[in-house]
Amino acid sequence: MTVLVAGAGPAGLMVAAELALAGAEVAVVDAAPRRFPHPRGFTLSARSLELLDRRGLAERFLAEGPVVPYGMFLPGMGLDFSVMDTDHPYALGIAQNRVEELLEEWLAELGVRVQWGREVVDFSQDPDGVDVVVGDERWRVSYLVGCDGSRSVVRKRAGIAFPGVDATSHGLIADVEADFDALATGEVFVLPRPGYVRIVLDEPEPRSGPVELGYVQELLNARLGRVVPLGRPLWLSRFSDAARQAESYVRGRVILAGDSAHVHPPAGAVGVNVALADAMNLGWKLAATVSGRASDGLLQTYHDERHPVGARVVRTTRAQSLLGREDLSPVRDLLTELSGVAGKYLAELVTGVDTRYDPRIPGDHPLLGRLAPNLAVEVGGRSTTVAELLRPGRPVLLDDLDDLGGVLIRPDGHVAWVADPDTLPAALRTWTGP
Repeated sequence: MTVLVAGAGPAGLMVAAELALAGAEVAVVDAAPRRFPHPRGFTLSARSLELLDRRGLAERFLAEGPVVPYGMFLPGMGLDFSVMDTDHPYALGIAQNRVEELLEEWLAELGVRVQWGREVVDFSQDPDGVDVVVGDERWRVSYLVGCDGSRSVVRKRAGIAFPGVDATSHGLIADVEADFDALATGEVFVLPRPGYVRIVLDEPEPRSGPVELGYVQELLNARLGRVVPLGRPLWLSRFSDAARQAESYVRGRVILAGDSAHVHPPAGAVGVNVALADAMNLGWKLAATVSGRASDGLLQTYHDERHPVGARVVRTTRAQSLLGREDLSPVRDLLTELSGVAGKYLAELVTGVDTRYDPRIPGDHPLLGRLAPNLAVEVGGRSTTVAELLRPGRPVLLDDLDDLGGVLIRPDGHVAWVADPDTLPAALRTWTGP
């Protein structure tokens, strides 16, 4: 039976592509009539580029924008990405909608096309499958994956709790035509973009409804104490520091990924990157489950591994958001000093490079659970790399690998076993099936 993915954002597209790569039948629907044409974010992290590289996609993305070897943890507190243990010690500047376009192109190459303007409105599940209402049609599918955003219909209909904290601060994003030089004085956060600027403003009192340009102009004037005229708006939106996480990422045959599973303050622009990591972890496990190749409990490891990561993202972005308050400037100053000795730790934290999963077998090798480095190896007399071997989305078992001995690498690139022959059978049963 088909796996149905609701939502064609980064998480939904990546999950669907991983399923198609593994030979699973998958359909993708999205309630919107077409892709949102304006970028919500502009950054891919080192970890996202590493994961894309394991599918042979990194160069497509790197061709789209500049790379920068630094980032920002707090206002005035930069991070040096060049010190990270990664093949991609930088951030890539690329619009989120372009990320989605490239993923959709890859999905089409794998034989799957997004069905726009089709909304999952309800469903019921039983031990053998899920009956889904898509618009005015009824579908019977094997699994339903909710990647339909922070207001996820799938999450709500599944009855999955979404605990967390309500917003304590609110802000506006305004992509408008304006004079960048007149705004780039340090009084407001402003980014130059081709043909327009992005302005981020605090909103003193939260409001509902559409954001009007006149209201943005009013707040900007008050902030600057002068008038910088704003021209044609491309996109006006609200955001907050609300933070929530789904109680469970897996509920029977219903699974959540991306913003459906977690929302957090926008600090660090990590949303797209966390969504891609969710999808890469989930896709191969769900494909193995659908095909009957999975070991008992493999799908549940998606929740077990990604829920703690999501919780850490929520904690970190909340801390960054709170530390940005003006009355905490002494704490920021102290952290800026400490970043001189903890810079590598913070850089790998916010980019996800330090992600480690429980290998579920005995062993204390430092590579266990981590993303396997992209080593040069020789297979059958041919020189290749770990990333190239992982492109088909299958597990890789390497022997006689320098001083490591043997290494078992999961389809998502994480190391499941190192060296010890006594634990190899258990690792194979756990991660590659009976």
